[in-house]
Amino acid sequence: MKNYIIADSGATKCQWTIVQNNKKQSISTMGISPYFLSTNEIAAILVKAFSKKINVEKVDAIYFYGTGLSNPDNVKSLKKALKLVFKNAALDIQTDLVAAARATCQSNKGIACILGTGSNTGYYNGKIIAKNSPGLGYVLGDEGSGAYLGKKVLQYFLYKTFDEELMLCFEKKYNLNRSEILNKIYQEPLPNKYLASFAIFLSEHRGHYMIENIIEDGLNDFFYTHLNKLNESWLYPIHFTGSVAYAFRDIIKQLALVYEMELGKITKSPMEGLIAYHKNTQ
Repeated sequence: MKNYIIADSGATKCQWTIVQNNKKQSISTMGISPYFLSTNEIAAILVKAFSKKINVEKVDAIYFYGTGLSNPDNVKSLKKALKLVFKNAALDIQTDLVAAARATCQSNKGIACILGTGSNTGYYNGKIIAKNSPGLGYVLGDEGSGAYLGKKVLQYFLYKTFDEELMLCFEKKYNLNRSEILNKIYQEPLPNKYLASFAIFLSEHRGHYMIENIIEDGLNDFFYTHLNKLNESWLYPIHFTGSVAYAFRDIIKQLALVYEMELGKITKSPMEGLIAYHKNTQ
């Protein structure tokens, strides 16, 4: 197939790479999530993004990766929307964990991990995710994720656990009170994204012992809760993708040594790896 499109979508942003005769073009749209958008709304976004850039009828395949696509109803809705626009394209719709696996493992066996707004991990046998840690979401799980770490930042602030220096830094940066924070979390939509937005505070204050403790404890919770329960974690390389994994890759390297696991790639986004994967599997 010469003309195909790869999509990597979160809830808020979708990155697209158009491949035509081995030439690449990248565009971004708002997130394509059937949880939040109807079939017609998704189709409208696609028409606006692609109708003036390419001949949509000459697209041979769409490889779409995104959140919420383990739900069959979401897959059905997305397929319908894609077919309304890309009438002649074959469709391959997969979860974001498959994206992480194909991007980092290619066609080899390995452990694929996502540390972004949320977290996930699974054993990839070179073809499919053969074992998957259950995703419990940001309330019960998502260990090591942006939401998990951001929640710790807010706890340290609201409980006044931060020392004076960090309390002042937090207040200066965010200018928030307890009521505003609780309202955002318990009354407004997408609280997981709100929580994750505070993980940047950790990046900005690296070196402070309290900050380092939050990062190390949060990432260790991911290793202990998920990787430690996969026998394959000691047999194959462990790969990471996502903004949190990339930002705190130094801590991940330390933890891999502590757990005596072989560390593979750590990438911020799966897209470059997906481009390589689909080039090699055409």
